[in-house]
Amino acid sequence: MTDQAVDISSAATVTATATAAGSAHDWGSSEFLGRKRELKELRADIERTGLDTLTGRKVPRARVLLVAGRPGSGRTALAEELARSLADDYPAGALRARLTAPGGERIPTEETARGLLDDLGIAAPAGADGDTLAEMVREALAVRRVLLVLDDAADAEQVDPLLPDNPDCLVVATAQGPLTGIPDVRPCTLGGLDTASAVALLAHYAGKVRITVDPTAADALAEECGGQPAALVLVGGWLSGRPKSSVADVTKHLHELPEDPEQPQGAGPLARALRLVYESLPQPAARILRLLALAPAGLADAHTASALAGCSVSAAQTTLDDFAVQGLLHPVDGSVPQYLVPGCLAPLLLALTEAQDRSAERQLARARMLERTVRQLQSCRAVTDPEGSLARKKLAGLPRALRFASPAAAAVWLRERQPALLAAARAAVGDGELDTLARRLVAALVRALAAHRGTDDAAPELYGLHRLVLDVAERRNLHREKAAALLNLADLDARTGRMAEALTRYRAALDAGRTAGDPYATARAMESVGGTYQEMGDFSRASDWYGRALALRLARGEDEDGARLYGRLGAVHTYAGRYGEALRDWRAAASGLRRLGDLPGHARALSEMARVQEYAGRPEESLRTCQEAVEWARQAGEVRLQAALQLRLADTLDRLGDPTAARLHRGAAERLMEEEVPAYEIRSASTRG
Repeated sequence: MTDQAVDISSAATVTATATAAGSAHDWGSSEFLGRKRELKELRADIERTGLDTLTGRKVPRARVLLVAGRPGSGRTALAEELARSLADDYPAGALRARLTAPGGERIPTEETARGLLDDLGIAAPAGADGDTLAEMVREALAVRRVLLVLDDAADAEQVDPLLPDNPDCLVVATAQGPLTGIPDVRPCTLGGLDTASAVALLAHYAGKVRITVDPTAADALAEECGGQPAALVLVGGWLSGRPKSSVADVTKHLHELPEDPEQPQGAGPLARALRLVYESLPQPAARILRLLALAPAGLADAHTASALAGCSVSAAQTTLDDFAVQGLLHPVDGSVPQYLVPGCLAPLLLALTEAQDRSAERQLARARMLERTVRQLQSCRAVTDPEGSLARKKLAGLPRALRFASPAAAAVWLRERQPALLAAARAAVGDGELDTLARRLVAALVRALAAHRGTDDAAPELYGLHRLVLDVAERRNLHREKAAALLNLADLDARTGRMAEALTRYRAALDAGRTAGDPYATARAMESVGGTYQEMGDFSRASDWYGRALALRLARGEDEDGARLYGRLGAVHTYAGRYGEALRDWRAAASGLRRLGDLPGHARALSEMARVQEYAGRPEESLRTCQEAVEWARQAGEVRLQAALQLRLADTLDRLGDPTAARLHRGAAERLMEEEVPAYEIRSASTRG
């Protein structure tokens, strides 16, 4: 037998950040047993001469080491131990990403790459596709000596886009089998633990005395578990809670358990170990355990378990804590108590709930969970509103368990639960039968993210959420919501410079708005099409679309939007050198803003008129208009605007050959700015006092 090993601890722990990026740990990380031969082979493989070197070519990419084995075999634990032992050789640190979700779904390259970029402190543009983000990862790693751990790869297509083009980096991947398609990779294939290591693992969980007093039975139990670390942990946890049960008894019980036809093929010892634990649980706890298969991203907290099973939050919390002690769940490191369903158990639990809970019951459990999540998100956003606001009054009426003590506490909850919240939104939309709840969930999550992080910082997440809304809207023929989703997506496209994509979406939003009979969406789309053409330098098309939007706004009596659009038209005509049309539009904008009582806006519009008059070679008119703008800015109390206009007056007077008057206006501008700064400083000093 080879000298094999596994990571052990009384309660395995993963971090919320690592979970978001897809990282995972098999059964803890406080101590590592054996696997010396495998570790030695993996280290030797780093320096092994590859095919490229043999042919005289420079190695173009990072070396890839592969640890292969079934889920629960300790493959991630071995990869992590190798990474820890090599930490000093990679000064830029280690990055981790999980490539398969607990439920078995492939994690898209876009999501994995975005998580890695976030770990590197590199901002990823919202809406960028997987190829673009993977290229950004490779570029970042090309100048860093990094160890990259890619856990639970489904195939080579998931790994290849992330491989650094840098031979100084090292990639350690785990998978169930070989990664066909990536050259020069020799898998280190894991079977069960040798008997000595398996018995040591049992002793760690069940207690050394019970194992040592009956070594023959302990060896038999290790063999009955197939030496599989995950099965050994479950059986050891079961024994620890039953001090009167002997090792021989549990060995016999396991041996007599028949194969469960409902469990996935090949589950073997792990399925029997889970069945042993599951059948010993009280009915309420057993129900919670199997329904945890529905937890988004495999992440559950007390509210998730409570809503899924229809029990109290306190009962759910106690049960989750018990599960963690038994090795059924991994506690997640962070301020918010939550737990990760191990990837090797997720398909087994799903098989249990599909066998024992009717489809309608599972759907009802999902609906309860989504409804609870919506209420938590609404509470999370409401706590950011001022005291005494309507939202805060509604918040006070919620159960205490759903309220947050402060905006800071809500922000922490949102950050640490974000992977589960996003996964819940994706699952709800993908379900197809919970669209009403899905739309409410996405809307609540968008508002909470915007309130706590701002739209710019949360743009990548918002982009994905708007795409989910679009999916539901197209599936249900909800044209108004389709228009809104397309407008939001196009705005994010435009903000990141993808103008062609933005233009396509704005036009699609226009069609959806017209179909829905929504004049707001229609006018908004027209204006946005104009803005996109303006950014692209096509001023003729920009003015045409602005004109269409203006006509619609004026027809509906929306004077404020009409004045703003006159200003946008004036700017476009100015850029195009059509000064006569620009003056006409700026004059209309100024007149409209004055009627609305917007004196600062009126002053700014007059300022733009003065600028156009100067461009048109009419300095005297520009001087008069600018003087009028200064007076309106003074009446509006806009000191900075008044100072800026005084400086423009000075420049115009210089060009007209009147330096004395120009100096007077510059002096007036300087005095205005000096008067404003001390006033701010006095208020600040008063505040400090």
